[in-house]
Amino acid sequence: MKNVLFFLCVLLFSFHFAQPKTYALTFSVLPITQKTEQWSVQVSEAKNVKGLARPKKGVYHVYSLEVKNIGKEAATVDVQLYRNDPDSITRFSLFGCPNENGINQIEEAKTLAQSLNDGSPLRFNHFMLANKASELEVVIIWTQKGQEGRHLKQSFTFTEDGGH
Repeated sequence: MKNVLFFLCVLLFSFHFAQPKTYALTFSVLPITQKTEQWSVQVSEAKNVKGLARPKKGVYHVYSLEVKNIGKEAATVDVQLYRNDPDSITRFSLFGCPNENGINQIEEAKTLAQSLNDGSPLRFNHFMLANKASELEVVIIWTQKGQEGRHLKQSFTFTEDGGH
């Protein structure tokens, strides 16, 4: 009887710790905002728009994101979104690579900076985030006016509990 009881305890113990962890980044309260002296980044629920993807249970969620410049004037700005994958140390970009032509990329970064400086936020109105992701990372790389040769970077990580 002792052997059977011991075997059951070991079996229950190993089953409890051998279960695969489930990951799903679902924000319980939206919008979620993170701020620094320079940037404000807000994740919100995406509006249902005809013709655009809707959340697909077990596959992906759909969100919107807004970035505002609340600090010093920027000369150039680049914003990138990444998600994690629980089975990899690699982060996956939510959007494709920028135009490989460096001149267009620099002009786009200057135009975005001017728009943000004028008070117009950058909005990603509708993006899909894989259900298996447990983190959304927003990376902002910019240069400040008068110090264009020095790149600055801030990362905002959003998790189910609001981020860190």
